[in-house]
Amino acid sequence: MLPRSTECPVLNCAGRRLDLTRPIVMGVINTTPDSFSDGGTLYRNAHLDIEQAMARARDMATAGASILDIGGESTRPGAQPVSLQEEMDRVLPLVARIAAELPVVISVDTSTPELMREAARAGAGMLNDVRALTRAGALEAAASTGLPVCLMHMQGEPGSMQVAPHYLDVVTEVRDFLQDRVAACERLGIVREQLLLDPGFGFGKTVIHNMQLLRGLPQLAAAGFPLVVGLSRKSMIGKLLGREMEQRLPAGLALAVMAVERGAAIIRTHDVAATADAVAMWSALQEFGEV
Repeated sequence: MLPRSTECPVLNCAGRRLDLTRPIVMGVINTTPDSFSDGGTLYRNAHLDIEQAMARARDMATAGASILDIGGESTRPGAQPVSLQEEMDRVLPLVARIAAELPVVISVDTSTPELMREAARAGAGMLNDVRALTRAGALEAAASTGLPVCLMHMQGEPGSMQVAPHYLDVVTEVRDFLQDRVAACERLGIVREQLLLDPGFGFGKTVIHNMQLLRGLPQLAAAGFPLVVGLSRKSMIGKLLGREMEQRLPAGLALAVMAVERGAAIIRTHDVAATADAVAMWSALQEFGEV
């Protein structure tokens, strides 16, 4: 078995304990009308349907998600920026409802400093930033919450990141970028025990880059930080296998297992029940010796 990526096996997420001694699942709930994964099905008459979103949250929690990741800004390739007020309106009511009703850790997928602070007040237990706290004021906002933070690598911005991504060595460049962001966090008082890293599959990366990054995950895990990996329904599956969105689950499960074999601590997925089973089977095998 490859080394695990958990220097701190238990995270304190606003009073909720997150045990990372074995891989766990993070369920994705996108509160955006152009979500690539569900086509904006949580929207009705151009407004977020909070009851439908809560139903999805309950289903994911029951299916085995230890974390629910709530995002209000589309970061799919070609996505356009969203206003602060719109992002807040999409995310905060759902965070408050989940915090009041479900015993899961709530992660808020945002780069917006104001939302980081408000989400923490509403009950969020983790921050997940695709821009790795590079937006002005984000480092300070994240530090002020005291919450664990996931730092992700992205080359460019969502609107243009897939135009012509280029690396000399994608694994080394992703590793170096994340190390720099860890150092920036530590300078602001965010302790390393509260940091997680995400290599950012599909965010400014070609299929070749993604595959090289998957093979190189052990190099990132060696740094000791919990690795968050999101590969479900990614376009790389469609490009490699010719599968449409609704046909990508089997390959996504295979990628999830490959990721945990290579050191991932958290699998971020749209398909919680099946992914939780796949990850649980891998964990069960550890009871009978190393993989």
